Amino acid sequence: MREVLLLCWRDTGHPQGGGSERYLEQVGAHLAARGVKVTLRTARYRGAPKRERIDGIEISRGGGRFSVYPRALAAIALSRWGIGPLRGIRPEAVIDTQNGIPFFARLVSGVPSVVLVHHGHREQWPVAGAIVGRIGWWIESVLSPRVHRADQYLTVSLPSAEELATLGVDRSRIAVVRNGAEPVPAHVPTGSAVVRSPEPRVVVLSRLVPHKQIEDALTAVARLRSRIPEVRLDVIGGGWWADKLRDQAAALGIADAVTFHGHVDEGRKHELLSRAWVHVLPSRKEGWGLAVIEAAQHGVPTVGYRSSRGLTDSIVDGVTGVLADDADQLAATVGELLDDAAARTIMGEKARARAREFSWEHTASGVHRVLAAAAAGQRVSGLISPGEDVAVQPGAELPAGA
Repeated sequence: MREVLLLCWRDTGHPQGGGSERYLEQVGAHLAARGVKVTLRTARYRGAPKRERIDGIEISRGGGRFSVYPRALAAIALSRWGIGPLRGIRPEAVIDTQNGIPFFARLVSGVPSVVLVHHGHREQWPVAGAIVGRIGWWIESVLSPRVHRADQYLTVSLPSAEELATLGVDRSRIAVVRNGAEPVPAHVPTGSAVVRSPEPRVVVLSRLVPHKQIEDALTAVARLRSRIPEVRLDVIGGGWWADKLRDQAAALGIADAVTFHGHVDEGRKHELLSRAWVHVLPSRKEGWGLAVIEAAQHGVPTVGYRSSRGLTDSIVDGVTGVLADDADQLAATVGELLDDAAARTIMGEKARARAREFSWEHTASGVHRVLAAAAAGQRVSGLISPGEDVAVQPGAELPAGA
């Protein structure tokens, strides 16, 4: 593999960037470190240059929330004639990130596409409005599987792979490469009795958007406060829903017990995680849940929802955390863990041990294998881990536009 093009609607510098963008850029950075030429095409946002080089990745930006898609397709098409913002690229494969909507790069690129899907968006499309939501779900669930009916799919968890299969994607074309995790910054102590907060402290690490359902964490703390008056909640992350959540905390009478930290750097994020007793991730939907592993690095177990799908892969229920079935059970479980230091510590240490299994180097290695197979006209399937054999399906690539 000599060159690859990455497509994503946002990058990690975008105000609304999140875990899917981080996955792609971490993979890109590690591929670049191996000598692969990596170009990322994404949207432009205020303060971002049109072109930038970060961690070995050449970033090209253009377009906004919706126009990023046609402008990327135009740039790819023009590049084949040696003109436009992507002139000079000669990728052997394209990673087409489908955050609800793919770029449909296979129609113009002339090279194999690997469709990266973190999770389905059925539950999230209503937030976009009735009309846009219906169109978006049709594109995601009907049009995309048809257009990409011969392409390799890549996802980050076994539940997400199952979800793709229900949309008609052949299992023989679905590869699973789980998220990695960066080491805790050297200057930050990992969670232990020495650094843990003396008062019961719950933490949420998430983008602040409606489908993350941070309200459920606020409600849990409000319910627990009557019998654990010293409980505190740290909310790490930013997003356009932040003011609504502050209003909710005030309405619940717990504004003095909740700290909204907003976007923080890696060091501060890990400092806050190291102090926590329990991590709560009440998201409606997750592809994997990178925050689960980051909390686990500090011996902090996570409580989340079974219905989120992806958390059933990142959390080993009853071992490294707990999967709840509803908001009442989530609040009760958090309370039980705050009360039981021994159970919390055992669960946290098992979570810490499992967190050591994940690294971005391993993730990049797995994605590289998927890309190399796709470039050779082959398909791979199943969970791909370093050194593991994978199922390979030989087959010719359909011509672009087929």
